[in-house]
Amino acid sequence: MEKLAKFKALGLSDSTLKALKKKGFEEPTPIQEKVIPLFLKGECDIIGQAQTGTGKTTAFGAPIIEKIPEKSGRVQAIVLTPTRELAIQVSEELNSLKGDKKLHIVPIYGGQSMTQQLRMLKSGVDIVVGTPGRVIDHLERKSLNLEDIMYFVLDEADEMLNMGFIDDIKEILKATGPDKRMLFFSATMPKPILGIIKKYMKNYEHVAIEKEDLDVNLTEQIYFEVKESDKFEALCRIIDIEDEFYGLVFCRTKTDTAQLSQKLGDRGYAADALHGDLSQNEREKILNRFRKQKINILVATDVAARGIDIMDLTHVINYSLPQDPESYVHRIGRTGRAGKQGTAITFVTSTEYRRLTYIKKTSKSEMRKGRIPEIKDVIKAKRARVKTELEETIKTEDYGDCLEMSEKLLEEYPAEKILAALLKYSFKEMFDESMYAEISGSSYVDRKGKTRLFIAMGKADGMTPEKLCEFIQEETGESDLKVKDAEIFPHFSFVTVPFAQASALLEIFKDKKRGRKPFIELAQKSKGRSSKSAGESRGGTRNGARSDSRSDSRSYSRNDSRNDSHSDSRSTNSTGYTRDTRTTKKKYSSY
Repeated sequence: MEKLAKFKALGLSDSTLKALKKKGFEEPTPIQEKVIPLFLKGECDIIGQAQTGTGKTTAFGAPIIEKIPEKSGRVQAIVLTPTRELAIQVSEELNSLKGDKKLHIVPIYGGQSMTQQLRMLKSGVDIVVGTPGRVIDHLERKSLNLEDIMYFVLDEADEMLNMGFIDDIKEILKATGPDKRMLFFSATMPKPILGIIKKYMKNYEHVAIEKEDLDVNLTEQIYFEVKESDKFEALCRIIDIEDEFYGLVFCRTKTDTAQLSQKLGDRGYAADALHGDLSQNEREKILNRFRKQKINILVATDVAARGIDIMDLTHVINYSLPQDPESYVHRIGRTGRAGKQGTAITFVTSTEYRRLTYIKKTSKSEMRKGRIPEIKDVIKAKRARVKTELEETIKTEDYGDCLEMSEKLLEEYPAEKILAALLKYSFKEMFDESMYAEISGSSYVDRKGKTRLFIAMGKADGMTPEKLCEFIQEETGESDLKVKDAEIFPHFSFVTVPFAQASALLEIFKDKKRGRKPFIELAQKSKGRSSKSAGESRGGTRNGARSDSRSDSRSYSRNDSRNDSHSDSRSTNSTGYTRDTRTTKKKYSSY
């Protein structure tokens, strides 16, 4: 346990230390270092302010597992998360922390079988990790009783606010008893969250971890638009077009890592998976093989990859889009080290484009759009590598005992036919285009889609169509963006922009308001009235309509953006590029 000395000093038991060792932890993060001893030794409520990806789950999970008794027959702790993905992730993390302690920890969320959840809750649960809506469903059904809980955890509190769950949280809190400790975790502390804290917390400690600067210095960051079903094929082409590929591939769950690693192995690649179910011994063996490049592809989750420090990586692949800018920066920071350049590649589906835009903007990443290599380009790259290797052998004259055999063959056949036969014999499968599946169009996202936006700036703010265009260009970083149909009124404006830029603006200004109204939001279409009459009749509110012949036929609402297919509407210019990384030439086309 020498490596876990700092964790032990926080007051954790040998059982928890054993679980942490199995997960590959060595030293606590700042939030863990402050929250764990405060929780274990004190009785106060705790507010933990730290960005995502800093180890908050272990900060509250480890001490809760330490404190609650086994087999109590009732729910002893509840963790509320804003999304079902996070509920699953937190539940998996807590289960990996409990070690040999007999605790039943389950996630409950919308979209999962209610019958299955009812059965689990009836059988007895110690810790519930749930989304607000589904937790309320169970409270109303009387299938979940929170009156005697010892701990109430609110995770990603600011995101709860953004998603409109504040009233749900208050309702859930009313269903709990007075004798509980509360832990709120959030990256920021907006006023509505502080309001809940003042109302429900009497004696609390505020632990704040200074936010890291998001500084991304990689030379190359590329994203590819792909369908979920085409990701594996796209990954294979990227690996094969490289002269040398030595990289980390990130997936969302441990199941995904195991399945992807298996598929890569079946395809003939030297790959392995790193996830939370591995013992410390297994983890170290895999990492040692990877460091020695006996395997050149390591598939991992964010949690499993914590603490990995491997030099000379050529690539980091985001097979699954990270949840937030911090996770993105942490992932790609593992390449491009010690003065050596690397490449960070991100796969994004059409429904994820809004999140990608937010990650790009917040992390200030110079991320460009690429095109998945064509099959013919991959084969061409392979042929070029074989030619280079043959030329090296000729230069060094390192023929072994093959020269005599070559001379005998030359007595019987022309040299070009002998060489062609040898190439076919040795590299038939490598040059076989049928080894690759077709990709159903890597740029399949709708590029013609436009969105009508309401912006809370008008003539009183000095806005003109030109200045409005400049404002959008500056905020989105799209200097060649052309906005259309700008209408400027005294206190607000309407403008039509491509989905991607609309999505970026909505994300950038999601927390900014003018008065009680959002600063930017999707325009809402009203029938039979012009945008001027509709907007000004509300005294400059967010609603507006267009009744002219250019009007879009769709109805806009603020929720539409969740399902839009986003993309640039710019014309594309395919250009190759080359960059020297460990003598490797990159052959991706870019838009």
